[in-house]
Amino acid sequence: MGHREDLLEGAKRCLLEKGFVRTTARDIVKESGTNLASIGYHYGSKDALLAEAYVSIVEDLSGDFEAGGRAVTSTEPGSLERFHEVWSNIIGTMRKPGSPWHLSMEVLAMGDKLPGVRDHLAVAQREAARGIIPLLMGGREEDVSEEDVDTVGKFYLTLMNGLIAQWTFDPETAPSADELADGLRRVIAAGTATSQRSS
Repeated sequence: MGHREDLLEGAKRCLLEKGFVRTTARDIVKESGTNLASIGYHYGSKDALLAEAYVSIVEDLSGDFEAGGRAVTSTEPGSLERFHEVWSNIIGTMRKPGSPWHLSMEVLAMGDKLPGVRDHLAVAQREAARGIIPLLMGGREEDVSEEDVDTVGKFYLTLMNGLIAQWTFDPETAPSADELADGLRRVIAAGTATSQRSS
C-alpha cells in the first residue's frame, strides 16, 4: 500500500476507536506510519480524510445490507418482502458489537464543530441515497434518476438516519424489520383507503 491507502486505513481505525472529534492528525499519522505532510498532499485536510474514511467504513458495511453479502434475489424488487429483507440486514449491522453507526450521530450532534467533515459527508449522503434505491427497488445505480434520488432515495435515507438514531440511543426499543414493514403496510393501506374515498 502507498501513503494514501495507509492514511485511509489508519484514519478508519482511529475513527472506530476515538470518533471524529477526538481523532487528531497526529493520531492518524501514528496509526498509519506516515507523516503529517502526507495528509495535506493526498487528502487536502484531516477533515477530508476523516470524511472519506467514514464513507469507506460504511461502504465496507454495505455488503451486509444484502443477504449473505450477495445481491438480494429471494424477494421481488419494490415489494414489502424486499423492504423487510433489506432493512432486516441493515438492522443486523446496527446490532453488531462496535457498530460504526454511532459515528453518524457524532456528526449530527457535533456538525457545527466539524464543518469540513459535515460538508464532505453531505455530498456522500446524496450518493448513498442513489445507492440504496437499487437495493430495495431493483435496477442499476447508474440508471437512478435525479428525481428518484430526491424522492425515493431521500425517503430511504431519512428512514436510515432515524434507525441509526434509535439504535444508538435506545437499542432496546428501536424498531425491528417486522415493525417497519408492518408500519409501511399500514401507511400504504391508509393512503389507498383515503384515495378511494376521495375518488
